[in-house]
Amino acid sequence: MSLAIPPLPGSSRINTSGRLEVAGCDVVELASEYGTPLFIYDEQEIRDRCRAYREAFASRTDDFEIIYASKAFSCTAMSQLIAQEGLSLDVASGGELYTALRAWFPPENIFLHGNANTEDELFRAVRSEVGHIVVDSLDELRTLDRIAGREGRRQPVLLRITPGIEAHTHDFVQTGKLDSKFGSCLEEGVAVSVVEAALESANLELTGFHVHIGSQIFSLEPYRKTISVMADFLAQCHSRFGFECRLLDLGGGLGVAYAPGDEPASPDQLAGVMVTGLQEEMERVALPVPRLAVEPGRSIVANACLTAYTVQTVKEIPGVRTYVAVDGGMSDNLRPMLYGAAYTALLAAKPEAEPTATAAIAGKHCESGDILVREAPLPDPRPGDVLVTPATGAYGYSMSSNYNGQLRPAVLFVKEGTARVVIRREDYEDLVHLHERLE
Repeated sequence: MSLAIPPLPGSSRINTSGRLEVAGCDVVELASEYGTPLFIYDEQEIRDRCRAYREAFASRTDDFEIIYASKAFSCTAMSQLIAQEGLSLDVASGGELYTALRAWFPPENIFLHGNANTEDELFRAVRSEVGHIVVDSLDELRTLDRIAGREGRRQPVLLRITPGIEAHTHDFVQTGKLDSKFGSCLEEGVAVSVVEAALESANLELTGFHVHIGSQIFSLEPYRKTISVMADFLAQCHSRFGFECRLLDLGGGLGVAYAPGDEPASPDQLAGVMVTGLQEEMERVALPVPRLAVEPGRSIVANACLTAYTVQTVKEIPGVRTYVAVDGGMSDNLRPMLYGAAYTALLAAKPEAEPTATAAIAGKHCESGDILVREAPLPDPRPGDVLVTPATGAYGYSMSSNYNGQLRPAVLFVKEGTARVVIRREDYEDLVHLHERLE
């Protein structure tokens, strides 16, 4: 029997044992075999979401590029999957670049981002001959120009522009406002001066612009406003410098369902707004339509995954609340503590049983704020139960830490009844292998 709980992967069902199953794999059995906490990704769902993006844009234009934002979830196997599905890859650090190259991801399809890239990171990107480096500031432009000249490479770049658009989302994940650490703003000619410097460089090839307004966005109207603002900026650059934009990256940020009732837009709806909007706006300013790029991350992986925990204690405070404490917490899912992200929870052995109590799902860390779910209706939770939080595929493992000496979890890809480890669980030797003793 299938489960009609939106945040769960689409392959989720109740098996003949009455337990939660994902992609043909029993979650309780996976927890027993691989331990908890445990990230479980439905591999086919990730692939289907990649294809949904490609098909949505391909039905409207033949000049587009889908770039997976690897900050949402990055590992060698994920980079391989993205390459197999024909997407490009966005990396935001030297570490993400190293991971991609270790997976033999085609460097010409890699975009390096970041608002504070070090000289070493820029050098590695230039030396690896990545397809594009997204330049965040005039200082970075000058550093990159020097590195590219030293390496004898004319490096293609995009300039990140801050459009002054406020997306309707949490302040911590808005990136396109005027007051932002990202990009060059349009006010008082700041962005224009960076364009001029890029065009004067002998070692950098300016191909276009990048803009990103935020994450977990449900309303598509801010994207349409962003396109209008950027069209005016492209017209200004063409009038002043004769520059014709060949690639416009409109970023990512499409929201996902974290709880029943969440209704995010689909890739098809996003493609409709972006493709039509760009065509209309470029016609308005009488300029050719550039190649369109989009950078989904969260919307590809978030709902394809769930995290399994083991309940350790159940503590009732009469007249206050019940705490169900699990063997993970903020070290594997920082989002609830960072910006109040809301999740749901269920018990893998009885996923559709009637709730008997509402409990707070508490992590095991030495912080009062280490709460994964504030109010979770559960059917008689007990120590040893396998508890599941859906929709943890984005920014869960990516933000994981060793706080309190906690070991980072294992990550599984499951498909057609088979599970494979794509990131092994850390052990205590991993925890201390960089440490040096005092002699």
